[in-house]
Amino acid sequence: MNQLSLVIILLAALLIPLLMSRFKISALPTSVVEILVGIVLGPSLLNWINPHQTILTSLSSIGVIVLLFLSGIEIDFDLFQPKTKNPSQLEQKARQQVSKYTPVRLALYGYLTIIVLSFVLGYLTKVTGLFSDVWLASILFMTISLGIVLAALKERDALSTPFGQTILLISALGEIVPVFGLTIYASIFGTESKSLWLILILFAVAALLLLRFHNFFDYFDKINKSTTQIDVRLAFFIIALLSVVAVTVGSEAVLGAFVGGMVYKLLKPSEATREKLDSIGYGFFIPIFFIMSGVGLDLKKILADPKALLLIPLILLGYLIAKFGLYPVFRLRFNRQNALAGTALPMTTLTMVLAILSVANNLKVLTSQQSGAFLLAAIITCLIGPLAFNHCFNPQADIYHKLRVNIFGVNLVTIPVAQELGKSWYDVNVYTDSQKNFQTFNSEANVHLLDSLAVQKLIENGYFDCNIIVFAYLNSDTNYRLAKAAKEYGVKRVIARFEDKNVHNQQEKELTALGVEVYSTFAVNVAMLRELIEVPSTFNMIKSNSVKLHEVTLQNSKFAGTRIKDLPFGTGITINRIFRGKKIIQPTGDTVLRLHDKIIFSTDTYQSPQIREEIAKSN
Repeated sequence: MNQLSLVIILLAALLIPLLMSRFKISALPTSVVEILVGIVLGPSLLNWINPHQTILTSLSSIGVIVLLFLSGIEIDFDLFQPKTKNPSQLEQKARQQVSKYTPVRLALYGYLTIIVLSFVLGYLTKVTGLFSDVWLASILFMTISLGIVLAALKERDALSTPFGQTILLISALGEIVPVFGLTIYASIFGTESKSLWLILILFAVAALLLLRFHNFFDYFDKINKSTTQIDVRLAFFIIALLSVVAVTVGSEAVLGAFVGGMVYKLLKPSEATREKLDSIGYGFFIPIFFIMSGVGLDLKKILADPKALLLIPLILLGYLIAKFGLYPVFRLRFNRQNALAGTALPMTTLTMVLAILSVANNLKVLTSQQSGAFLLAAIITCLIGPLAFNHCFNPQADIYHKLRVNIFGVNLVTIPVAQELGKSWYDVNVYTDSQKNFQTFNSEANVHLLDSLAVQKLIENGYFDCNIIVFAYLNSDTNYRLAKAAKEYGVKRVIARFEDKNVHNQQEKELTALGVEVYSTFAVNVAMLRELIEVPSTFNMIKSNSVKLHEVTLQNSKFAGTRIKDLPFGTGITINRIFRGKKIIQPTGDTVLRLHDKIIFSTDTYQSPQIREEIAKSN
């Protein structure tokens, strides 16, 4: 029976994403649908799977541990790093805009509101006679299901953004703080409690692992990995060790797994390693956990109890109200629609509710009606939270920022370029110190008149605060002076025009050594003529008004390992070249993409912003 149940669950795990794709179900994360399917397969409806079977409960326990481990890996520790002592003015200005509202600060403010509201709600449950244990009720109300939040952010490609990291950090606190709260609660009221200071042993072991394996991936690159998969072995060793230590010192295995994930992230594994761990986790263990979470819910028994029916809407309201304080916190940085989305998703709670109810039942401080009501209300939040998030989430400028491009020099080339770039995901500004050129072209593009080209004045007025800067004056000395200053200032990409190469050869070499990209109209014309002779179809795309060539670096991990013909853009994209390191690849439909590939592609103009954004998202 165990084996047959496992086959049924694995078949369900296979069919769920296929059917969701077939019927275009995107409002709910896959994990929530897996819980619903588990309810259908379990005692609530079909009763095909027994929630108490040994193999399934063991795999489910491993699933939640792996899920928390992978959640720990997703934490972006760059958010916690101290800033450089002497930042450029560009960095200073960027920091001034967000320093008050960094994801870390927003997460701390946000979760503080959850703690306060949870204790208020816990006290109200006692005053109203619904539940007598204020401490336990408060812990339950402050929980957040990190796994479901993580899945929802991944599926919307928002995880790597400041918005996504803010939600992730709030949700991580929604797992960690209740674990500590539960540990304190069990130590006070439990019969087999351990001293709280023993939890420090867990962090000591984590620190020792970090010190011992800090050079692991440098050595890992030098050995044969095909038959050993030693990076995966290290991951599961860390999971097992820290989970066992956590349980031994009186805490929960999920805390050890989450800390293990953070340790592994600090070891700086490669994207390939993280993909393998994601494959193992989301391909096998984690779906079993979510499905078994649904199987373990006996709706018939809960709904047959009038007391539980009365408690369910009240507890559900408590779960939701506890997160309402997040809205004003998100509004400090994000627009109204995304603030609603950021408030809705952390309303989801399940993982820690299961653990807390298990401890509470062992301590006999909950009735079966209360336990069932808390659990069913948690299941309902798994529907409400993701549905509201997907409905409200809108990746506007406060989520994904346009690239700012500043072009210096007005002529018959820069104005058409500014017009075309302005139609896509670029914020383009053109600058000139010529009154005549300004009067001629200011109605054609976003042209600004400058009083002076003095470097210090340009810096003080913020003209170097951009992602890409282009100096397109005919005078190469002017371009040299400004390009050198911009690069020293810290502009990421600097492009400079150089026409008279014989006279300015040394200046061009100096700029190239600094990382400035140099071009000349003569060289461009030669390249275009050669392209016309060698690849006429590509040349036709370049000069077409409806089809454009674009370059983008693949950073979206969901496309890594995908064949070109399997990309979800259909016939709307043609990949012309791929640059992989120093290697140039002539792609075919069966060419498999890798992270950090530089892709040259052509597409209809109206589709290009969306495709570029999808490929370039770091997720």
